[in-house]
Amino acid sequence: MAVKAVLIAGPTASGKSALALALAETLDATIVNADSMQVYREAPILTARPGKAEMARLPHRLYGHVGVRDPYSVGRFAREAAKVLAEIADTAIFVGGTGLYFSALTEGLADIPAVPADIRQRARARLEEIGARALHGELAARDPESASRLRPSDPQRILRAYEVLEATGQPLVHWQAQKASPPILAGISTVKLVLDLPRAALRARIKERLRAMLAQGALQEARALAELDPALPAAKILGLREFALLAKGELSEDEALKRAAIATGQFAKRQSTWFRNRMADWKWLDASDCATIVDDLRTGF
Repeated sequence: MAVKAVLIAGPTASGKSALALALAETLDATIVNADSMQVYREAPILTARPGKAEMARLPHRLYGHVGVRDPYSVGRFAREAAKVLAEIADTAIFVGGTGLYFSALTEGLADIPAVPADIRQRARARLEEIGARALHGELAARDPESASRLRPSDPQRILRAYEVLEATGQPLVHWQAQKASPPILAGISTVKLVLDLPRAALRARIKERLRAMLAQGALQEARALAELDPALPAAKILGLREFALLAKGELSEDEALKRAAIATGQFAKRQSTWFRNRMADWKWLDASDCATIVDDLRTGF
């Protein structure tokens, strides 16, 4: 098969990693992470990173190589993904649930100026002083368009828009509309897939995964990360907040699982909406039929 890259997107718990592994074994390919949370080394269970046994079967790249206090970004992912592509000779299978990472691969990135360290520090200090919702209000007063695209409870993205405005005097949406850098996969033949599941089936998978995470030791990971700065990207790891409260004795196990399932389901819904808006021309597949997908690709999908 002439394909040099296969892209597998989909909401959390849709079976992306299992499909990637089965397909990689068929194609003798390298699996490359395209999920913004699976880069963090301290949370392999909470982020549902492939286990040691799976990763030993075939090459896996960009998994667990970043500390949780490192503000990993889509720009860094793009640089690292380009480096991986230059180093491998076989097919690359990019798999994950982070839409912006796939945009970097297939569409390129806007060239947003770097934010000086002193401005970044002042912006973070302001966030810590007044909180995410109040900072969102300040952003809305100066940059209503960017603020309208952000949830008031999302400190990471609010901080990013605020610091870009402070550093450049221009709204973040202004820079995002500028001409993008070339896509990472420019000139490379690709197959682009989105896994899809009925909502009820996905909710059941999410609940099953969360219970399995607790059995595997997610509580210990959550306890170790309980005091993580909420403005850091890693603070958005699904289940972290609820399991940290469970570890402190502030929630029962049933309540923690219930809240984590609701939050994860809401996130999966946002992922699916993003994919439908931005990946309508990709091949959408029934995530419950992994074997058929592999067979189709092997025979020249």
